[in-house]
Amino acid sequence: MPQIVIRHDREKPVLQQHPWIFSGAIQEVRGNPAPASIVDVVSTKGHFLARGYWNPKSQIQVRILTWQDEPINDDWWRRMILQSLQSRVSLFSENAAFRAVNAESDWLPGLVVDRYADFLVLQALTLGIDQRKHDIARILHEVLPDVKGIYERSDIDVRGKEGLKPETGLLWGEEPPEYIQIQENNCQFLIDVRRGHKTGFYLDQSINRAIAESYVAKLNNLFERPLRILNLFSYTGGFAISVLNRRIASITCVDASRDALELAERNAELNLLAENTPELEFIQADVFQLLRDYADQGEKFDFIVCDPPKFAHNAGQVDKAARGYKDLNLHCFKLLNPGGRLMTFSCSGAISADLFQKIVFGALADSGRQGQIEQYLSAAPDHPVALTFPEGAYLKGLVVRVI
Repeated sequence: MPQIVIRHDREKPVLQQHPWIFSGAIQEVRGNPAPASIVDVVSTKGHFLARGYWNPKSQIQVRILTWQDEPINDDWWRRMILQSLQSRVSLFSENAAFRAVNAESDWLPGLVVDRYADFLVLQALTLGIDQRKHDIARILHEVLPDVKGIYERSDIDVRGKEGLKPETGLLWGEEPPEYIQIQENNCQFLIDVRRGHKTGFYLDQSINRAIAESYVAKLNNLFERPLRILNLFSYTGGFAISVLNRRIASITCVDASRDALELAERNAELNLLAENTPELEFIQADVFQLLRDYADQGEKFDFIVCDPPKFAHNAGQVDKAARGYKDLNLHCFKLLNPGGRLMTFSCSGAISADLFQKIVFGALADSGRQGQIEQYLSAAPDHPVALTFPEGAYLKGLVVRVI
């Protein structure tokens, strides 16, 4: 088997079971491995360290699959996929939606699989997974025989770093319908797996949508008047619909995408209360500008969810991203009534939780308000983070009470 020899001073991350080997850590390549082929990772003394797949075009040249001297074959892939599924067995139910395989954090680097009711959506993020995706789809069908179809959504920018082009389409079984209906936290949502963000829905926020519902219920008990709620970067209305109840005066969803807002309206129709329905407003706008307009108009809200897209794709974009996050949070603080809550997020992996908290603190200070962190937020349990792969903890958030 071809071998990748690791520099003596770069062995520690491999021994500590970090799944990535960068080009600068490699001393020698032996055996002329083909791109995507399985290689052994060895020390300068020839001792076996790990086994993974190889891509000379990527900055991350080896993605480690195992630290054991074992064959990487169909049985191995089946065992690892089953391990991921078994850890989520409590999530299996009719019309359920959850992440079934979470890439490096499930020790299957480059592979993401999400389940939406009777369909799976697969993302092949790396060359090694891309060349094996049909075999993986076959194994997924074998271990999940109730699944009707497996659709590919490998159309994300990170594939470019692997020398890959975007790809979408059916991998196995039936074509998914135009919209798949799922249930989450007693709410119904329509999912567009062909054109929606990520694989169709922000599954990582499922627990935070439930937390938002609990905070709104708490505010209902604290305030005698009906609440005003603002959902920024609302996408298809996940947070707004999760908090629907009869004591809300109005919910405003803001997003730059008209298609997303149209689907948000359809999702709202699925979940509307029979009577005393809150006023629902769907605004297509630039969030930054709209927040300034609201501040100038003296608008006030009791609960704001700010869930922007990724601002920093790498370390070189952190400073610019920090300015964007600060600007957003500053204007959110200005719009909150006393006692109101801001639920604010960053999904930029390059922004640490500590840095994000400092950014939000700076925004609060500039707003002239006082605030308390009531809760720290992260991704849902179906998005676990391997202790050896801290990069997997990309989503961080805060619930801030403004005084």
